[in-house]
Amino acid sequence: MVIQTLNGHIETTPGINGGKARISGRRITVQNIAIWHERLGMSADEIATEYSLNLSEVYAALTYYYDHREQIDQSIHEDEGFASSMKANIPSKLKNKFRD
Repeated sequence: MVIQTLNGHIETTPGINGGKARISGRRITVQNIAIWHERLGMSADEIATEYSLNLSEVYAALTYYYDHREQIDQSIHEDEGFASSMKANIPSKLKNKFRD
């Protein structure tokens, strides 16, 4: 079941991107947009241009993020923890290959 919000720009679908809110019809999550904007300092125009989105889609994602900030920030934190754990427990084949 697809749930659409913000005039159809944002949707959630169980089984796609872990059920995270995303741009309708795309695999770009609200979480991605939030990271690009808040942490990497990309403007809405830059995000729209880089990922072939309409400005309305980017602003809808940012609106959704600010309305659900605590939940999405928690998800970002959990994803970072998972990535750190994987990095610590699985050696890089590239790192060892280029060491020689």
